[in-house]
Amino acid sequence: MGVPEILVIIGACAVVSGVIVSAIIRKKKGIHSCDCGCDCAHCRGCERKKPENKS
Repeated sequence: MGVPEILVIIGACAVVSGVIVSAIIRKKKGIHSCDCGCDCAHCRGCERKKPENKS
């Protein structure tokens, strides 16, 4: 295994670690990361959303 392959493996590990760390940080801040657009009734992010005033 040469230097380029090792650098690719290290880069891939860095990307995966970054995604995991960012997901943990978003969860601790209370920001959801779902793709439902807050249209899903069972989405945990939607449950925390403040109700909109319909007037």
